[in-house]
Amino acid sequence: MPLLVLKNMKTEILKVDPEEPEPLKIKAAAKILHDGGLVAFPTETVYGLGADAFNPEAVKKIFEVKGRPSDNPLIVHVASISEVYRLAKEVPKKAERLMKRFWPGPLTLVFKKMSVVPDIVTAGLDTVAIRMPDNEAALAMIREAGTPIVAPSANTFSKPSPTTPGHVVSDLYGKIELILDGGNTRIGVESTVVDVTTDSVLLLRPGGLDLEEIEAVVGRVELHPAVKAMPNVNGHAAKAPGMKYKHYAPNAKVVLVEGGGEKIVRNVNSLIRVFVRRGSVVGVITMREGEFYDTDKVKFMRDFNTFAKNLFTAFREFDKIGVDVIIVEGVEERGLGLAIMNRLRKASSQIIHV
Repeated sequence: MPLLVLKNMKTEILKVDPEEPEPLKIKAAAKILHDGGLVAFPTETVYGLGADAFNPEAVKKIFEVKGRPSDNPLIVHVASISEVYRLAKEVPKKAERLMKRFWPGPLTLVFKKMSVVPDIVTAGLDTVAIRMPDNEAALAMIREAGTPIVAPSANTFSKPSPTTPGHVVSDLYGKIELILDGGNTRIGVESTVVDVTTDSVLLLRPGGLDLEEIEAVVGRVELHPAVKAMPNVNGHAAKAPGMKYKHYAPNAKVVLVEGGGEKIVRNVNSLIRVFVRRGSVVGVITMREGEFYDTDKVKFMRDFNTFAKNLFTAFREFDKIGVDVIIVEGVEERGLGLAIMNRLRKASSQIIHV
């Protein structure tokens, strides 16, 4: 989609304290939003690209700037639970329990929407996705703006999500009015999205809140096929971001190797040799500590938290040094591992099971 709006504009960058945000900087961000502009801002998950949720023309700019398909719904960010009741037609008891337990935090809930929510926000669906971010700068900005804020990740569509202000600058500088620089994000993968519009709670996208924690509050949660990044989901309307299309991908080809045991090492080294013979520069991402692989471009992830926090940064850093192929060892799908594997499958050009 061509950038007909906000092309070659002057982008201001304001450093803001994510815990005690400076009021004047928050007021500046809120004024831009009020006037129909776009602001990139920090959350606990990734950086968001914000617009006034009730201003369809402002929301349209988000799709243009990101090159985002119009059938990909946006998440509405609020600063209080009370705001949900002006956006959602029905707020079931299970949703109230989840909000009380996990908000503010990395949990997005999908509700039946009120007519006041513009269709462009929800891709024409009768549902709306809502969350309350756990970042004081974000919450202060939403409160000051006096309106809910729609905000997908502040990056070019399909590319790795931004977890540092530098990532936002790389993708969006010159295309939006303001970047609020609140430092690196804490979690590094997007929010967990669950649908509360049916009798059973349905996980649409794994993220920064573990499935096991949600089930401890509401009981068994069903999994949408998109959670495992299954290919057949593209034939259905997406109720939440990240359910359709290729996402989170660097310029390099990503090869995901799933399986267990030492045969993983043998298979990865075999792949490295194949790609090197073709003239490719190869990098590896692994949770296996030690010198196992036939390349000096290895990023070690100590645990799931480290992996989630640094995955998108690792992708961008490999691109920066000219890596052509990134081979990633899969992880166990428990806790944050479910979200990590979802992102890896969505980013991969090739998946190998051993």
